[in-house]
Amino acid sequence: MQPQDPHYPTRVRESLARQAFMELLGVTLTHIAPGEVHLAFPVREALLQQHGTVHAGALASVMDSAAGYAAFTLMPAGSGVVSVEFKVNLLEPARGERIEARARVIRAGRTLTSVAAEAWATDADGERLVATLSGTMMCLVGRSVSG
Repeated sequence: MQPQDPHYPTRVRESLARQAFMELLGVTLTHIAPGEVHLAFPVREALLQQHGTVHAGALASVMDSAAGYAAFTLMPAGSGVVSVEFKVNLLEPARGERIEARARVIRAGRTLTSVAAEAWATDADGERLVATLSGTMMCLVGRSVSG
């Protein structure tokens, strides 16, 4: 996949830095390439639901952001990205020390981009796939955007 803007890594990093919610979750950018972004966060008590596993809302939010930024890597300079829709499948309880959302573009269009993401939980025993996301992102061009 070919990025339209050679400065996409800077645009992604700057946009992510403006997301206060991702900062609240402790999200860091762990991988960036054309059509791919990985975001990770440490599992901590504040992100757990009543059964002691990572809340689905935290998983979905980070997978959505990773998928949006994967699409953003292929968008032109001066554009922004927003989610149009996504579906999350929770495969097993998310437990561990760290969660990493690995997103990739399936098909990039001029306006709409199809994306997929997986959430992997890591602990001393290794990695487990705990959730998947499929979705659509929209490229915003010619509008006042801050991302």
